Amino acid sequence: MILVEWTHLPGLAPYEPTLAAMEARAEAIARGEADEAIWLLEHPPLYTAGTSARDADLVDPGRFPVIRTGRGGQYTYHGPGQRIVYTMLDVRARGGDVRCFVRALERWVIAALAEFNVTGEIRPGRVGVWVVRPDRPANPDCSPAEDKIAAIGIKIRRWVSFHGISINVEPDLSHFSGIVPCGIRDHGVTSLVDLGLPVTLADLDAALLKTFPAAFDSAPACGM
Repeated sequence: MILVEWTHLPGLAPYEPTLAAMEARAEAIARGEADEAIWLLEHPPLYTAGTSARDADLVDPGRFPVIRTGRGGQYTYHGPGQRIVYTMLDVRARGGDVRCFVRALERWVIAALAEFNVTGEIRPGRVGVWVVRPDRPANPDCSPAEDKIAAIGIKIRRWVSFHGISINVEPDLSHFSGIVPCGIRDHGVTSLVDLGLPVTLADLDAALLKTFPAAFDSAPACGM
Protein backbone atom coordinates (compact mmCIF):
# COMPACT_ATOMS: atom_id res chain seq x y z
CA MET A 1 0.00 0.00 0.00
CA ILE A 2 1.27 3.47 -0.90
CA LEU A 3 1.67 5.74 2.11
CA VAL A 4 0.03 9.15 1.67
CA GLU A 5 0.65 11.88 4.24
CA TRP A 6 -2.36 14.14 4.86
CA THR A 7 -1.75 17.67 6.15
CA HIS A 8 -4.16 20.45 7.07
CA LEU A 9 -2.70 23.95 6.69
CA PRO A 10 -4.49 26.29 9.13
CA GLY A 11 -5.63 29.79 8.30
CA LEU A 12 -5.33 31.33 4.84
CA ALA A 13 -2.19 29.97 3.21
CA PRO A 14 -0.35 32.62 1.12
CA TYR A 15 -0.36 31.41 -2.44
CA GLU A 16 3.19 31.80 -3.70
CA PRO A 17 5.05 30.43 -0.63
CA THR A 18 2.63 27.52 -0.53
CA LEU A 19 3.19 26.85 -4.22
CA ALA A 20 6.96 26.83 -3.67
CA ALA A 21 6.62 24.40 -0.76
CA MET A 22 4.34 22.17 -2.83
CA GLU A 23 6.80 22.05 -5.71
CA ALA A 24 9.63 21.23 -3.32
CA ARG A 25 7.62 18.38 -1.83
CA ALA A 26 6.80 17.03 -5.31
CA GLU A 27 10.50 17.06 -6.17
CA ALA A 28 11.31 15.17 -2.97
CA ILE A 29 8.69 12.56 -3.84
CA ALA A 30 10.19 12.18 -7.32
CA ARG A 31 13.62 11.61 -5.76
CA GLY A 32 12.20 8.97 -3.43
CA GLU A 33 12.95 11.10 -0.38
CA ALA A 34 9.37 11.77 0.78
CA ASP A 35 6.00 10.08 0.93
CA GLU A 36 3.11 11.15 -1.28
CA ALA A 37 1.16 14.03 0.22
CA ILE A 38 -2.25 15.67 0.22
CA TRP A 39 -2.58 19.17 1.62
CA LEU A 40 -5.95 20.63 2.63
CA LEU A 41 -6.04 24.42 2.82
CA GLU A 42 -7.66 27.73 1.95
CA HIS A 43 -6.10 30.71 0.16
CA PRO A 44 -6.87 34.41 0.51
CA PRO A 45 -8.94 35.77 -2.39
CA LEU A 46 -7.05 35.65 -5.70
CA TYR A 47 -7.30 34.59 -9.31
CA THR A 48 -4.91 32.10 -10.86
CA ALA A 49 -4.24 31.65 -14.56
CA GLY A 50 -3.39 28.21 -15.90
CA THR A 51 -1.40 27.50 -19.03
CA SER A 52 -4.49 27.88 -21.28
CA ALA A 53 -5.77 31.14 -19.74
CA ARG A 54 -7.03 33.77 -22.20
CA ASP A 55 -6.66 37.48 -21.45
CA ALA A 56 -10.29 38.10 -22.44
CA ASP A 57 -11.45 35.85 -19.59
CA LEU A 58 -9.99 38.16 -16.94
CA VAL A 59 -13.01 40.44 -16.58
CA ASP A 60 -11.87 42.52 -13.58
CA PRO A 61 -8.05 42.44 -13.35
CA GLY A 62 -7.91 44.91 -10.45
CA ARG A 63 -10.27 43.07 -8.13
CA PHE A 64 -7.87 40.51 -6.63
CA PRO A 65 -4.24 39.54 -7.18
CA VAL A 66 -3.74 37.58 -10.42
CA ILE A 67 -1.07 34.88 -10.35
CA ARG A 68 0.06 32.88 -13.38
CA THR A 69 0.81 29.26 -12.60
CA GLY A 70 2.13 26.22 -14.42
CA ARG A 71 -0.97 24.12 -13.84
CA GLY A 72 -3.26 23.09 -16.65
CA GLY A 73 -6.50 24.93 -17.28
CA GLN A 74 -7.61 28.54 -17.50
CA TYR A 75 -8.65 31.17 -14.93
CA THR A 76 -10.04 30.15 -11.59
CA TYR A 77 -10.76 31.78 -8.24
CA HIS A 78 -9.45 30.77 -4.84
CA GLY A 79 -10.65 32.20 -1.56
CA PRO A 80 -11.99 31.56 1.94
CA GLY A 81 -14.68 28.90 2.13
CA GLN A 82 -13.21 26.94 -0.74
CA ARG A 83 -11.35 23.72 0.02
CA ILE A 84 -8.11 23.52 -1.89
CA VAL A 85 -6.72 19.99 -2.17
CA TYR A 86 -3.12 19.87 -3.35
CA THR A 87 -2.35 16.36 -4.54
CA MET A 88 1.32 15.39 -4.67
CA LEU A 89 0.98 11.83 -5.92
CA ASP A 90 3.19 9.44 -7.88
CA VAL A 91 1.34 9.02 -11.17
CA ARG A 92 3.67 6.32 -12.44
CA ALA A 93 3.10 4.23 -9.32
CA ARG A 94 -0.65 4.63 -9.92
CA GLY A 95 -0.64 3.27 -13.45
CA GLY A 96 1.35 5.85 -15.38
CA ASP A 97 -1.63 7.12 -17.40
CA VAL A 98 -2.27 10.85 -16.97
CA ARG A 99 -5.78 10.71 -18.42
CA CYS A 100 -6.76 7.94 -16.04
CA PHE A 101 -5.20 9.83 -13.14
CA VAL A 102 -7.40 12.84 -13.86
CA ARG A 103 -10.40 10.50 -14.03
CA ALA A 104 -9.45 9.25 -10.57
CA LEU A 105 -9.42 12.82 -9.27
CA GLU A 106 -12.89 13.37 -10.74
CA ARG A 107 -14.10 10.08 -9.29
CA TRP A 108 -12.79 11.14 -5.88
CA VAL A 109 -14.62 14.48 -5.92
CA ILE A 110 -17.85 12.83 -7.06
CA ALA A 111 -17.63 10.22 -4.29
CA ALA A 112 -16.96 12.90 -1.65
CA LEU A 113 -19.96 14.94 -2.81
CA ALA A 114 -22.12 11.82 -2.69
CA GLU A 115 -21.47 11.68 1.08
CA PHE A 116 -23.77 14.72 1.25
CA ASN A 117 -26.29 13.33 -1.28
CA VAL A 118 -25.01 15.66 -3.98
CA THR A 119 -24.77 14.14 -7.45
CA GLY A 120 -21.62 15.41 -9.11
CA GLU A 121 -21.15 14.74 -12.81
CA ILE A 122 -18.54 15.33 -15.51
CA ARG A 123 -19.26 16.76 -18.93
CA PRO A 124 -17.29 16.28 -22.17
CA GLY A 125 -15.51 19.49 -23.07
CA ARG A 126 -16.15 21.07 -19.67
CA VAL A 127 -13.50 20.45 -17.04
CA GLY A 128 -14.39 19.98 -13.39
CA VAL A 129 -17.40 18.54 -11.60
CA TRP A 130 -20.92 19.80 -12.21
CA VAL A 131 -24.32 19.62 -10.54
CA VAL A 132 -27.71 19.87 -12.24
CA ARG A 133 -29.91 22.72 -10.95
CA PRO A 134 -33.58 21.79 -11.41
CA ASP A 135 -34.43 24.78 -9.21
CA ARG A 136 -33.26 27.16 -11.95
CA PRO A 137 -34.70 27.92 -15.40
CA ALA A 138 -33.62 25.58 -18.18
CA ASN A 139 -31.15 26.64 -20.83
CA PRO A 140 -32.42 28.04 -24.19
CA ASP A 141 -31.94 24.59 -25.74
CA CYS A 142 -34.19 23.15 -22.99
CA SER A 143 -31.30 21.32 -21.32
CA PRO A 144 -31.26 21.64 -17.52
CA ALA A 145 -29.23 24.39 -15.88
CA GLU A 146 -25.92 23.23 -14.44
CA ASP A 147 -23.38 24.84 -12.12
CA LYS A 148 -19.77 24.00 -11.46
CA ILE A 149 -18.95 22.96 -7.90
CA ALA A 150 -15.35 21.78 -8.25
CA ALA A 151 -12.38 22.57 -10.48
CA ILE A 152 -9.43 20.35 -11.34
CA GLY A 153 -6.06 21.57 -12.59
CA ILE A 154 -2.81 19.67 -12.22
CA LYS A 155 0.76 19.70 -13.41
CA ILE A 156 2.97 16.62 -13.61
CA ARG A 157 6.73 16.76 -13.35
CA ARG A 158 8.92 13.65 -13.21
CA TRP A 159 5.68 11.63 -12.90
CA VAL A 160 4.61 13.40 -9.70
CA SER A 161 1.45 15.52 -9.71
CA PHE A 162 0.99 18.83 -7.97
CA HIS A 163 -1.69 21.53 -7.80
CA GLY A 164 -4.99 19.58 -7.71
CA ILE A 165 -8.61 20.30 -6.83
CA SER A 166 -10.78 23.13 -5.51
CA ILE A 167 -14.23 22.38 -4.09
CA ASN A 168 -16.68 25.14 -3.22
CA VAL A 169 -18.01 24.72 0.30
CA GLU A 170 -19.02 28.28 1.25
CA PRO A 171 -17.00 30.83 -0.74
CA ASP A 172 -18.36 34.22 -1.75
CA LEU A 173 -19.69 33.20 -5.16
CA SER A 174 -19.78 36.83 -6.33
CA HIS A 175 -15.97 36.73 -6.40
CA PHE A 176 -16.13 34.46 -9.45
CA SER A 177 -17.61 37.34 -11.47
CA GLY A 178 -14.17 38.87 -12.01
CA ILE A 179 -13.24 36.04 -14.39
CA VAL A 180 -14.80 33.62 -16.81
CA PRO A 181 -14.21 30.51 -14.69
CA CYS A 182 -12.28 27.93 -16.71
CA GLY A 183 -13.26 29.82 -19.87
CA ILE A 184 -16.87 28.58 -19.68
CA ARG A 185 -19.37 31.39 -20.24
CA ASP A 186 -22.74 29.66 -20.37
CA HIS A 187 -22.83 28.07 -16.92
CA GLY A 188 -22.55 29.26 -13.34
CA VAL A 189 -20.81 28.20 -10.16
CA THR A 190 -22.27 26.87 -6.94
CA SER A 191 -21.22 25.57 -3.54
CA LEU A 192 -22.44 23.05 -1.03
CA VAL A 193 -23.95 25.81 1.11
CA ASP A 194 -25.50 27.45 -1.98
CA LEU A 195 -27.23 24.11 -2.60
CA GLY A 196 -28.80 24.43 0.87
CA LEU A 197 -26.48 22.05 2.72
CA PRO A 198 -24.99 23.06 6.10
CA VAL A 199 -21.62 21.50 5.25
CA THR A 200 -18.36 22.75 6.77
CA LEU A 201 -14.81 22.44 5.50
CA ALA A 202 -14.18 19.87 8.24
CA ASP A 203 -17.16 17.83 7.01
CA LEU A 204 -15.77 17.83 3.47
CA ASP A 205 -12.28 16.91 4.71
CA ALA A 206 -13.72 13.85 6.44
CA ALA A 207 -15.55 12.86 3.24
CA LEU A 208 -12.38 13.26 1.16
CA LEU A 209 -10.39 11.11 3.56
CA LYS A 210 -13.07 8.43 3.57
CA THR A 211 -13.48 8.22 -0.22
CA PHE A 212 -9.85 8.54 -1.29
CA PRO A 213 -8.87 4.83 -1.13
CA ALA A 214 -11.70 3.63 -3.36
CA ALA A 215 -11.09 6.35 -5.92
CA PHE A 216 -7.38 5.70 -6.27
CA ASP A 217 -6.62 2.20 -5.04
CA SER A 218 -9.64 -0.03 -5.57
CA ALA A 219 -11.56 1.32 -8.57
CA PRO A 220 -10.69 0.45 -12.18
CA ALA A 221 -8.05 2.80 -13.56
CA CYS A 222 -10.35 4.71 -15.92
CA GLY A 223 -13.77 3.65 -14.70
CA MET A 224 -16.33 5.93 -13.16
